[in-house]
Amino acid sequence: MSNVKPFMDANFLLTTETAQHLYHNHASKMPIIDYHCHLSPKMIAEDYRFKTITELWLGGDHYKWRAMRANGVNEKYITGDASDWEKFQKWAETVPYTFRNPLYHWTHLELRTAFGITETLNPESARRIYDACNAKLAEEGMSARGLMKHYRVEVVCTTDDPIDSLEYHRSIRESGFEVKVLPTWRPDKAMAVNDSAAYQKYISQLGEVSGIQIQTYAQLLQALQARHDFFASEGCKVADHGVSAFPWAACTEAEATTLFAKVISGNELTSEEVAKLQTAILLELCRMNHAKGWVQQLHFGPMRNVNSRMFRQLGPDTGFDTIGDYSNGQALARFLDALNVDDKLAKTILYNINPGENAVIGAMAANFQDGITPGKIQFGSGWWFNDQIDGMEQQMNTLSLQGLLSRFVGMLTDSRSFVSYPRHEYFRRILCNLVGKDVQEGLIPECEMPRVEAMIEDICYKNAKQYFNF
Repeated sequence: MSNVKPFMDANFLLTTETAQHLYHNHASKMPIIDYHCHLSPKMIAEDYRFKTITELWLGGDHYKWRAMRANGVNEKYITGDASDWEKFQKWAETVPYTFRNPLYHWTHLELRTAFGITETLNPESARRIYDACNAKLAEEGMSARGLMKHYRVEVVCTTDDPIDSLEYHRSIRESGFEVKVLPTWRPDKAMAVNDSAAYQKYISQLGEVSGIQIQTYAQLLQALQARHDFFASEGCKVADHGVSAFPWAACTEAEATTLFAKVISGNELTSEEVAKLQTAILLELCRMNHAKGWVQQLHFGPMRNVNSRMFRQLGPDTGFDTIGDYSNGQALARFLDALNVDDKLAKTILYNINPGENAVIGAMAANFQDGITPGKIQFGSGWWFNDQIDGMEQQMNTLSLQGLLSRFVGMLTDSRSFVSYPRHEYFRRILCNLVGKDVQEGLIPECEMPRVEAMIEDICYKNAKQYFNF
């Protein structure tokens, strides 16, 4: 099979000469702005050094955990007490079964770009690669900060709760670290009114850090505003809100006051009451975002913790969430309109987890562009289960058809790993292949190549830098 294309060569995913030109001469040269991730600020502040590739690579990576479970690997070797080598070995045994899953590409991109390893990972190569990676991790530049510099990261926005002290962000800033590490306001727990006991506990914590005794709905908003102001003083420019079914139920201030009193006194709300109070709180949070000039990200659609037995055993974010089949279009339209009618709609990025809603969300964004801010309402990149070739192409094709791909703010890692930055490379190669094919086939005129080249650089870096005002 002499005509078989080499695996993951310099032109990986780049099927035309134009695509290769756009990637190598433009996209690959752009720094990285990671405007949404789940990296640990503590690890960055302490410039954490990873003891093994297992700790770096498999710790907290629920994408890999799901694949290992599907391959029949016992939980002992995933989240259990097996040794780091045993866990790595089980992952290596799983990798050959991940053909056509994005994990196969991510795995080898990460090995190549972080460790210089071009050998494919499988049971036969596992020990060699494990030892080589661990030896590399012992080198000076392989710390948390070193890896960020290695990947030419310019800005990172972490994910932070209103009760967080942000002490590590302050420490990073004061240390003079060249990568800008900013907090992101993620107040999901302030909206989690569906569990009275857990909500009471959280509200107590929020009251402590804000210095406001929260007994009423008005005091809740005062406390959230105080923490919102604090986040701004620490350099925050981005808010992030995650929901399952997008909430919309009209709710007056008097109703919100009554419902808050009910839940804070230990009584459970009905599903209709939950929707009302969540709508009211989220609207107020989004008005705060607008007043500060922040960008807000709205993530919606997942069904979380659907495996109750494993949730009780391992807790959240362990690989038991899935794509929800909610219908979000009407609720989202009403929510955005409620903000827009009073001119309180901030720059907004919409992320849907169900690809079946792509056309709905792509079209929705166009309804609320303001004719002032280019790309004010963004259709966000392929998120979570859609973070792969098909998902990213679908998202970009929909965005192209319903809006302006040229104004797209591009990719993010959404990751807890310091070696997930090749996802930006993956995205950039897919983008360049998509656009390069259009040029090659005469769908975009060759005479417009300077504009095409600029568009690629914009999507990979410049649009985000301008949009977020970094």
